[in-house]
Parts: sequence; C-alpha cells; structure tokens
Amino acid sequence: MKRLTLFILFCTVILSAQTQYELLDTQSLGERELKIQLPRNYEENTETFYPLILTLDGDYLFEIVAGNVDYTAYWDDMPEAIVVGVNQIETRADDLYVSDNTFFPVKSGAQFFEFIGDELITFLEDNYRVNEFRVAVGHGASANFIQFFAFKNKPIFQAYISISPSLSPYMSDNLTALFGALKSPLFFYMSTASEDFKANRTEALELNTKLEAIESAQLYYAFDNFQEANHYALASRSIPQALDHIFLVYQPISRTEYKKHILPLETSPVDYLLEKYNTIEKLFGIEKQILMNDFRAISTAIEKNKSFDYFKDLAKLARDAYPETLLSNYYMGRFFEATGNIRKAIKAYQEAYIYLEIEGITKDDLLNRADRLKAEFGY
Repeated sequence: MKRLTLFILFCTVILSAQTQYELLDTQSLGERELKIQLPRNYEENTETFYPLILTLDGDYLFEIVAGNVDYTAYWDDMPEAIVVGVNQIETRADDLYVSDNTFFPVKSGAQFFEFIGDELITFLEDNYRVNEFRVAVGHGASANFIQFFAFKNKPIFQAYISISPSLSPYMSDNLTALFGALKSPLFFYMSTASEDFKANRTEALELNTKLEAIESAQLYYAFDNFQEANHYALASRSIPQALDHIFLVYQPISRTEYKKHILPLETSPVDYLLEKYNTIEKLFGIEKQILMNDFRAISTAIEKNKSFDYFKDLAKLARDAYPETLLSNYYMGRFFEATGNIRKAIKAYQEAYIYLEIEGITKDDLLNRADRLKAEFGY
C-alpha cells in the first residue's frame, strides 16, 4: 500500500475532546475525508490504547456518535474511545453499491469495502493508539453495508450499531445463521421507529423476531422500536441506547445489577466482581481499576447476606487495587470483627493510620471502631 498522506484542515473541540478533519490519499478511492475525535488527554496518556468506533455517513452521523461517546465516557459508563467518521456526502451511492445478482458489494461497493477493511483500518492502527475492540455504525443503507463485515473469516468489528438498516435480500437469513453459530463474542444493536421508512421497519421487525430466538452465549443483542420518531430522528435516540448496550458490563454496578445479580448470589460476590473486571479486559482490551462504587456494592451485599468470610477476599482485592489506602485494613477489620477475632480486628483498624483515606472512609472512622471494640470487650 502506498504511503497515506494527511492533510489536517482544522481542529476544533467538542466537550474538550480533540476533533480533527483529515484528507486521506488512498490507493483505490482517491482523496477521502475523515473526521476523527480523540479522547480527552489523548496526548498525555501515551501508553493507553482505545477502542475504535467507525461511523459511516460521517457527514451527518459523526457528531451524534462523537458527542455521545465523549459524554458517556466522561461519566465512566463506557471507556474513552477514538471515533472516526467517513464522510460520504458525494459518494454514498457508489460506496454502498450492492449487486442485484449476488447481493454483496461489487465494483465501487467492493472497492469501498476493501478500503475500510484494509487501508483505513491499517492507517488508523499505524497513526493512532487503537486497540482490537472496534464498533461499526451505520444508518439506512450504510447500516446494511457494515453488516457485510460480519461475514469475513476474521471480522474486523466486534460490535455493530445498525440504525434502520435497508436490508439486502437474504441479509436477514444470513445474519440469523451467522449469529446462531458464533464462536466469539459479538455485539449487535438494531433499531427502527414507528415513523421509519415502511420497508426498513418491516424488515427490521422481522429480523428482530429471528434474532430474539437465537440462544447463544456469544451474541449480545439489543433492539429498539422507538415511538413517534422517523427514519432520521431515530438516529439520535439509537446511539446512546446502543452505547449503553455494548458497554453495559463496563459501567459501575447499578442498583439493578446489585439487586438482580449480586444480592441473590449463592457464591462469592468477590468472584463476581473479579469476573466483571476480567470481562471488561477481555472484551474491550482495557485494564480498568476497580471502582470504589463497586467495592461498596460488594461490601453491602456481604453484610446484607451475613456472608462475612468474604470480607477477607475483598480485603485482598482492595490491597491490590488501592495499596496506598486504608481500604484493605477496613475490610480485614470487618472480617476479623464479624468472625470473632477481636484482637486482630483492633490491630487492623489501628494499623490503618499509616495509610491514605479514601472516599469517605477515614482514619478516625477506623480508630473509633478500634476504640469501640476495646471498650466493648475490655481490651
């Protein structure tokens, strides 16, 4: 592949994230315009690699995606990500050309398909710190087009946001067969609306019926049928829902997750927490520090279920996650106190004095616990 040349037109800022327009001189398509939004502090976090969210119809869809990604990542409901939009305002029909005979991209459509899969992905890997988790976003014809990438022997995308897809013939059956035989995790979000184009809506509803019937631990599927929205308005409703679906496991433990999945556990809630963060790393390529919110949720479940032995495991996890803080001493003290080893509980609370306080757990709190135990048990 010949050297790709960059021409930075201008830079702007959306909610403090870095956004730039670039022209690529490609082998097969000539110059193509991209919009690229980098995460906040991208330049400072030089060792961090980010998920890639690639948006077709970037001339109008990019801003919706980029804004939602930046906002959602700001609140830590998804990882920070690099968002790339491919502008197609003058080339859309050619880019998305699909054969009337084979119903797969041919001619200019095949060229665009290869451009995305080869040149563009290679360019982004060479010039930006993208990791191996990639999301494709499309609307209408481009939503249909991104789905062709799922049929590659080694798919380059692990997640698809398909907004009101204009499905090619046999696409519905082909996707159903493919998703029913998945060997690795795949996220698929699809949407339509009450005022959507009639054909798109009908096809989406029929495909949804098929996909809902699939029983696969590898398929993470979600569907929205918005009311009082048309083909264009549903894009702004779909993106936040899709991001929430794809990155649900990344989010802090919510009340729903706590009540539905953690509180009823008959096994270790600490193991649940470890599995949650291992899944985040496995799926998204991100080693995320365990949040204090999540430590509190597990601690509350341990206390609620009176399964106090698990405080010992939680203390070990806290020492790994926040080694300079008193969090581990707090949980170890809770373990010793609940299991009747009062002397060790007092010692654990007192030794916390040399560590840093953390989010509402103070040295005075632990020293007061130690004093209370000494007074109560006569030490």
